[in-house]
Amino acid sequence: MPRSSASEQSHPGMDTDLQPTSAFSISDVERDTGLAKETLRVWERRYDFPQPRRDAFGERSYPAEQVQKLRMVKRLLDLGFRPGKIMQHSTAQLQQLASAGSAAPSTPAPQLEHYLSLCRSHQMEELGGALRQALAVLGLKAFTIDVIAPLTGMVGEAWACGELAVYEEHLYSETLQTVMRHAIFSLPQASSPSTRTPRIVLSTLPQERHGLGLLMAEALCAAAGAHCMSLGVETPLTDIVAAARAQRADIVALSFSSASKQRQTRDSLQQLHASLPPSMELWAGGRSPVLYRQPPPFLHVLDLRQVDESIADWRRRHQALALQTH
Repeated sequence: MPRSSASEQSHPGMDTDLQPTSAFSISDVERDTGLAKETLRVWERRYDFPQPRRDAFGERSYPAEQVQKLRMVKRLLDLGFRPGKIMQHSTAQLQQLASAGSAAPSTPAPQLEHYLSLCRSHQMEELGGALRQALAVLGLKAFTIDVIAPLTGMVGEAWACGELAVYEEHLYSETLQTVMRHAIFSLPQASSPSTRTPRIVLSTLPQERHGLGLLMAEALCAAAGAHCMSLGVETPLTDIVAAARAQRADIVALSFSSASKQRQTRDSLQQLHASLPPSMELWAGGRSPVLYRQPPPFLHVLDLRQVDESIADWRRRHQALALQTH
């Protein structure tokens, strides 16, 4: 499973660009940054930041520059920083800390920089053509892991630093989805009767609106020969269960961003596990802390590079089981 997307890694994306004179409600800020309303209120009291104004109705109203800083605070929290250690830093200082603490290479591959440059200059047709060319050379697996995953991270970083507007990131996402969808649909269907092919239903949980991480997961599962059925994002739990049962799925695979709420994620996973047949496995990937801080024992947590081997391991286990029953 991917460690999710451009905006998927770092925010749930607003529909309005941050302009210097813009102001945003607390609900807007929660959606944009992934920081819960309760957290914002606690920080306001404890750290004297953020410092929202009040609108005509007495509701909190956050200036654009504070939302920009909150983006960087959220990114640093994902990297392991504590809020009390960073809250009084300027946005520029937070950006330096994020750059120093990021796991991404300090000097991205020139080709990735070229793709990002095309995105910045709104040359989306050229970007699509360049990505299709890279796909043809690398194949879907290497293209997803070595190009799309790091490029999406770079786009998310550029957004968090204010170098890309929300609409520019949306343009990137739409271009990428077009390229990836065509590649997935063009894959030959597995036809070997001797090889058990896992049936995988992919989705995100309600209020998890990020789709690029899910798309990368689907691409890698399909490239590994699995039969994939994507339900898209924000699927109600009852519908995930109904689809998995109707499709006789072997695996339900979920993608999470860092914006997912821990308690809600954990509760939803428990409920989903209890509703699925015992033989149906539950896989997940992404950047939710729930996946890496004492994940539920029934959950198979994996990242992009582990998808191929996880599916191969699933095949080995089911082949062994089939031999035992004959």
